[in-house]
Amino acid sequence: MLLFLGLYFGSNTKPSEIKSAEKSRALNSESTDISALLMDAKPDLSSLQTAELLSLEDRLSRAKEDSTLVSVYKDIASTWYKNERPDISGYYAIKVADLEDTEDAWSIAGTTMLLGLKSASKDKIKKFCSQNAVKAFENAISLNPENVQHRTNLAICYAEYPSSKNPMQGIMMLLELNKENPNNVSVLLTLARFGMQTNQFEKVEGRLQKVLSIEPDNKAANCLMVDVLAKLNKVAEAGPYQAKCSS
Repeated sequence: MLLFLGLYFGSNTKPSEIKSAEKSRALNSESTDISALLMDAKPDLSSLQTAELLSLEDRLSRAKEDSTLVSVYKDIASTWYKNERPDISGYYAIKVADLEDTEDAWSIAGTTMLLGLKSASKDKIKKFCSQNAVKAFENAISLNPENVQHRTNLAICYAEYPSSKNPMQGIMMLLELNKENPNNVSVLLTLARFGMQTNQFEKVEGRLQKVLSIEPDNKAANCLMVDVLAKLNKVAEAGPYQAKCSS
């Protein structure tokens, strides 16, 4: 996923077609949110990083055509991503998605915001990333409702930053996805990871066995199996999984 984001932000390719405007999926990001994030982040930049961003901001102020704006927004997103601020990178990825309005662009924006959500330590950043990730994945789903990965990522957003009114929403979405797609590896792995957090180790083991029956060499599943077997005091059974985890 990290490699994919790097390649995307480094690319200036134009979308082959723009979807119909009738779907009306505008994001309503508050400008004060990004201003506060920028104000918080910029003092921590080196002089070289600051100079790079000033140059990009100058390019942005002179950009007129949508194709030029997309190129500059991608470069700014890439720079903030390299500076380990996926929350700010995601904001500019959403700017790209607003202009390109494609399934891939919205998915990239959502994935970047989801990384920001997972890595943030401050609640205000988590909230900012969660809200924008949800909207981005909803837009991706509206363009391709059959893509299970978009729906899985949306569920992860709700699970990572649960609502006080419906704290189980994300998990229930994942369980429903698993019911509809019992052999989907991504859904099974996601449920297994959340199961580890809630100490449901026997369920985790069962889901990982299902994953490995479909993809025996899946590294993430093998590594997670090593961890869950340790929790279940079955370390003696972990050898084959450890070998594939380390390969």
